[in-house]
Amino acid sequence: MITALYDGHCVICQTTRRIIKALDWLHRVEFLDLHDAAAVMQRYPDLDYYEMMGQIHVIDERSRVYPGFDGTRRMLRELPAGFPFWLLLHLPGMRWVGMRVYRWIATHRYAVNRFFGVELPQDDCEDGICKLPQ
Repeated sequence: MITALYDGHCVICQTTRRIIKALDWLHRVEFLDLHDAAAVMQRYPDLDYYEMMGQIHVIDERSRVYPGFDGTRRMLRELPAGFPFWLLLHLPGMRWVGMRVYRWIATHRYAVNRFFGVELPQDDCEDGICKLPQ
């Protein structure tokens, strides 16, 4: 089983979680909301909250951490219906493109929330731009 640490205040993150859960017939992906700080810190005390708020982090059985686009790919590998997409995202050049698209979406996710009518406190965001780890 792998664990995905996600921003539970993010519309895109919630949608991703719902899609993955619907396709996770083997129950291989667990989701943990970063805003449940006690649970996150109890299980993953070495991870930095602000870095995790910048992008999804997926932790596998060996405690390897896959942030952002790599985490999304890692989740797809666990899903029977996601495996073809996992293969597609490993074609030459896809990581380069995928990382840039993922970073843009992650950076602007609260602006997307507003587009869907969801207003939330933006502790790590200014003018709709959310901070990502460097």
